[in-house]
Amino acid sequence: MNFFKEAKALVKTNIRDYGMYIALFVILLTFTSLTNGLFMSSRNISNLLDSAGYIAVLAVGMTLVIVIRHIDLSVGFLAGFLGAISAIFLTQLGLSVWITIPVILLFGIVIGIVNGVLVARVGIPAFVVTLAGMLIFRGALLQVTEKSGTIIIKNEQFNAIGNGFIPSILQINGLHLLTLLVGIAGILLYIYSEISQRRNKLSYGFEVPSIGIFSIKLVVISAIIGYITWILAGYNGLSWTVVIMIVIVIIYHFFTTKTIIGRHIYAVGSNPEAAHLSGINVQRITYIVFGSMGMLAALSGILFTSRLQSATTTAGTLFELDAIAAAYVGGVSSAGGVGKVTGAIIGAVVMASLSNGMNLLGIGISYQYMIRGGVLAVAVIFDVLTRKQRA
Repeated sequence: MNFFKEAKALVKTNIRDYGMYIALFVILLTFTSLTNGLFMSSRNISNLLDSAGYIAVLAVGMTLVIVIRHIDLSVGFLAGFLGAISAIFLTQLGLSVWITIPVILLFGIVIGIVNGVLVARVGIPAFVVTLAGMLIFRGALLQVTEKSGTIIIKNEQFNAIGNGFIPSILQINGLHLLTLLVGIAGILLYIYSEISQRRNKLSYGFEVPSIGIFSIKLVVISAIIGYITWILAGYNGLSWTVVIMIVIVIIYHFFTTKTIIGRHIYAVGSNPEAAHLSGINVQRITYIVFGSMGMLAALSGILFTSRLQSATTTAGTLFELDAIAAAYVGGVSSAGGVGKVTGAIIGAVVMASLSNGMNLLGIGISYQYMIRGGVLAVAVIFDVLTRKQRA
């Protein structure tokens, strides 16, 4: 009885973190049932994760922007524009992938820092700055693609980023061995991280769940990682898009939870005035966050352009809104100071799962937009209600 009471209290206390996982589980279960298992097939899950990649990357950056109480509306067409520039570099200038990608990422960082300067130093609201940027990059994208409308990319290395898979060491009963090894490594890393975190909390006298609840959490999460790995191993294995998503999550999770700058970002989001009085350079944090957002927008543009194997005039349309939706569904707070990059990835997968499942069921695009809008509204309402309860 005490076990169930503790589990209930744990879920209630951490409802913001667990709510998105519960929602994702319900969505997966519902669509799997309605499609007679087609939704959870290896091919479909692989395609779903690949299609979520470029939005998930944007959502990670957008989460940090919202955490510090700002917004960035320019990232969609910035991604489309920089994707088109990468196509021009590869096709018209003949540059290699190893030069093109770092240069494009650098462009994104510079543009993001410019936005940060206009917001933090000049004092222009982020909404206005990035709205202007959205219009500028929309026009710039049309300008660079106006002659052909579409720039076809034939560079195999570049196209493999959005369409390729990690190499297979060996096939075991039709399963991709390297993918299985990566999954096992991920499970071990997760278990080590959780045990280490628990020990640190105990050493400082913080309250932690009982060993029973903690063990169940480890088993459940490990089983989920293992099951997804097994599904992907049954197709072509891990795609390079998914690998990039995983690397971004690991880097940003470490950056936001284990570094001083990461703690300063949440301090600024919680209370900018108090953060400034405590000695935190709020302007510098704003530059870093917007610079990071610009870099991730560039990476998103590379992923999308690579997946299409071309740059188009419509690239980037509504990307920013999908990223904002994914961030809110992933648990970021509209009041600032709260949000995890892992949640942003889950939010992106939730939104991609909704679109994928509705497409499999043949639901019209008009209803899809309304349903996705409803999910976003529920996520924001949920955020407001949980903040009121805590207050």
